[in-house]
Amino acid sequence: MAEENERSVVAQKVLMVFDFDHTLVDENSDLYVRKLAPNGELPEEISSLYQDDGWTNYMGEIFKYLHRNGSTPENILNCMSEISLTEGIQELLHFTRKSTSFEHIIISDSNSVFIDHILKKNQLSSLFRTFTNPARFEDNGCLIIEQYHTQDWCPLSTVNLCKGHILNEFISERQQHGVTYHHVIYVGDGFNDLCPGLALRPQDFLMPRVGFKLHKVIEKMAEKNKPVPRSKLEASVVPWSSGLDILQHLRNLPFVKTGQSS
Repeated sequence: MAEENERSVVAQKVLMVFDFDHTLVDENSDLYVRKLAPNGELPEEISSLYQDDGWTNYMGEIFKYLHRNGSTPENILNCMSEISLTEGIQELLHFTRKSTSFEHIIISDSNSVFIDHILKKNQLSSLFRTFTNPARFEDNGCLIIEQYHTQDWCPLSTVNLCKGHILNEFISERQQHGVTYHHVIYVGDGFNDLCPGLALRPQDFLMPRVGFKLHKVIEKMAEKNKPVPRSKLEASVVPWSSGLDILQHLRNLPFVKTGQSS
């Protein structure tokens, strides 16, 4: 009897998980800020620092370079204000935020300054819990960035951020607070979204943006039956081009139509 009562108090939710760049917004914010460099170009000594496993260090050097060349916090935030939400995302979020069944998080390899500013500009700050690389402006106005964490367990992720690990930790944390997710809907575009995609269950949905890296990788996996680390992709794959595609998919799901999770 006690076990039945315990189960009855567990809230059943739908978790909406979003990448940020080229998903919620229609730009790569890290690349977009480079327009503030003299002539909009980085010198070779900065460009050559880029490595697949060193994105935060690379961006840190870019921010220092922009600061040396006169960019102020106001310049950087104004630059971020130019970035628009992806088509249809506003309509999608207007739909999901009306229901207490949906929770929303962002897992992104961008940084907290960029994401927080853009969310605030679009009046979305209260909707999301965000997991990303911490950043802040120093007293001299230079933007600095730190790694979210340091990981060596996931070959699909960069050293500074494993999205699958973050997603699993969040779900476990919410479960400890009496919340379970009958469905997780993961929306992304990049290769680093594959790791959390592989963590999804058969009742979940992985939604790759059409024409971007994640979609291409999934297509190749399907064509070649290519093995991937850890596990097979179990979630249903639903490609999207605009937020309206995601919205239409949600509206067609039985648990959304009835207002309950199945």
